[in-house]
Amino acid sequence: MNLPPVEATAAAALTRSFHAISGEVLELLYQHRVLSTQQLHVLLTPPEKRPARPVYLRRQLGELHKAGLVERIRAKGPGGRGRLQSQPFLWFLTEAGAESVEEAGELPPRPYRVTPESVAGARQAHTLGVNEVGIAFVEWARRLGHECGPLDWTPEVANRIRDGQRRFEDDHVISDAVLNYVHVERGGRRTMLSFFVEFDRATMTSARLAAKLEAYGRLYEYVPQSADRARRTSNATRPAWMYNYPVFPRVLVVLDAAPPKAGEPDRRAQRLAARTEDLYARAGADVRLSRLKGDINIGVTTLQQLQEHGPLAPIFTPLLRGTPSARPAPTDLYLASK
Repeated sequence: MNLPPVEATAAAALTRSFHAISGEVLELLYQHRVLSTQQLHVLLTPPEKRPARPVYLRRQLGELHKAGLVERIRAKGPGGRGRLQSQPFLWFLTEAGAESVEEAGELPPRPYRVTPESVAGARQAHTLGVNEVGIAFVEWARRLGHECGPLDWTPEVANRIRDGQRRFEDDHVISDAVLNYVHVERGGRRTMLSFFVEFDRATMTSARLAAKLEAYGRLYEYVPQSADRARRTSNATRPAWMYNYPVFPRVLVVLDAAPPKAGEPDRRAQRLAARTEDLYARAGADVRLSRLKGDINIGVTTLQQLQEHGPLAPIFTPLLRGTPSARPAPTDLYLASK
């Protein structure tokens, strides 16, 4: 049966829309590994066009699921609690879905494949939290007229920090994400910014988190050396990070904490404030970071502050500025080095 011209045009537009958004869904899941339905809804739809409920997106996800391109599981409740059926779906690519993205050639290939077991594993809340950090930057960029799109952060980026063949974790600093942001000022001036993002749910000790920050000092100074002296070039004194970044990215530590159990007082604000104090003290005591405080910028904030006030608000505590008795005032994402 032939459709009337108006209905045929509407059907064609719907088909094009479906293919376009489905392609975007596959790319987002390929890059970010796993996203909730709501996270996909926010990333795919600007605030002024965003319906209250992602009905159309759910339909598209269902079609992708039927086609064998995506898979889903229910998220864990806070602290592993809550009825499973009341939790949102988490979406990730199947092998066929990942191959379809790689065949398109629009994104850099990733060496891993996501499995139901990895999505359901212990790092689920951490992965979703890193997504929330990226989403906060995307939403505020939209609001402020800056540039930071859904694909402008890459999770789990490794950079080598020493020569040798130790465990991968010992030879590299693995950032939770690398995020790119373009600050567009009045008059059109554009400032391109890059960030190493560390997301902490207050599940690791302050000492362990501080050790990871100290690894960024190693990264700043690391110069790869060839074992064969005869093969060393004039670039042998060039730090490795310069091959990947035009300037050394600022390091942003974003803190969060799980909500309290039923009946317990909410002490998250106090816990995160204490954690910021611990990081300030440990970073200031590190010999390497102290020596590099004019070259490296590290700032700490909370996910709630980032979501509510945005990265251009004075929400970051600079870790390598001032002294314990003369602490610097909170600053924006430039970390007082604009």
